[in-house]
Amino acid sequence: MRLTSDQIRFFELFGYLHLPGAFASDIAAIIKNFEQMWADHGGGHAGKPHDHQQRSCIGAFIDRSETLSDLVDDARVDGIASPLIGDDWNYMGSDGNLYAGDTPWHSDGWNRGVVRNIKLAFYLDPLTRDSGCLRVIPGSHRIDDRYAETLQTELGTWGALGANLPAQALETRPGDVAIFDHNIKHAAFNGTGRRRMFTMNLSSRIPERLLPDLREGLKGAARFWVDEAYCGPQAPMRRKADARRLRRLEQVIDNYDLVPEATREARKDMVEPARG
Repeated sequence: MRLTSDQIRFFELFGYLHLPGAFASDIAAIIKNFEQMWADHGGGHAGKPHDHQQRSCIGAFIDRSETLSDLVDDARVDGIASPLIGDDWNYMGSDGNLYAGDTPWHSDGWNRGVVRNIKLAFYLDPLTRDSGCLRVIPGSHRIDDRYAETLQTELGTWGALGANLPAQALETRPGDVAIFDHNIKHAAFNGTGRRRMFTMNLSSRIPERLLPDLREGLKGAARFWVDEAYCGPQAPMRRKADARRLRRLEQVIDNYDLVPEATREARKDMVEPARG
C-alpha cells in the first residue's frame, strides 16, 4: 500500500487522511497485544486500574511490545509516511491510551520550521460523532495561512463551543487508521469511558543544524517518565532493530541525553506520569 497522488494532495490541503480498513487484516492481533500491554501495566494509568473518568496513558507504548513495535517496519506505515515526509523519516515515539469523556480542541504542535510531524492514530473501537470519534478542522495545519493562523490565535477562546464548531468527524472502525499533521486542530466529544487508541508519531529527517532543537524538544518526554530512548536498548523497539529500523530511531537515540535528568526533576514535582 502506498498513498496515491490524490491522497497526498488531499493531505497537503486539508492536513489529514482516513484510510478505512488499512490494517483490518491484522486488527485482531493488534487489539490482543494492546490489551495485553494494559494488563501488564495494571489496567490503567500509572499501574492502577482505569477509572473510566480520566484518560489513562502509557508513554513509549509500542516500543514495549514484541508485536506492536514491528509496526515501524510495516510496509503500510512506510507507504503512508514516505510520500508525506520523505523516505528517510524518523519514528519519534508512541503513546497508548484509554480515553474517557471529551478531548478539547488543540494541536499537537505549531511547527513553523522545515521539519514535518505527522501522527498515525489507531482507534480500536467503532466510533461515531456521537461516541467520541476524532474531529479535525480541515486546513487548520497550514502555517502562514490567514485562516489557520486565526484559529491558532483564538484557540483558547472557543470554550463551550466544543462539538458545535464546524469540523470533519472521522467515524472509524477497528482496522482503520487516521493520519494527521501535528499542527491540525483536533478534538473528540461525547465519548465513553474506555476508548482504546494508540499512536505512532513520525517526522521528516531532521537537518544537522536543528539537532540542538531536537535535544531540547525531547525533554518533553520527561513528563511521561521515560528516561531512556524507546525504553532502552533491551526493549523490543531497539532490541529487535535491524539497520533499517535503527536509521528510523538514531536521531532520537543520539539526542536523548538531556532527558534522564529532566525525568528525575519531573518525578520530584509530579505524583504520576502525564496523562497526555
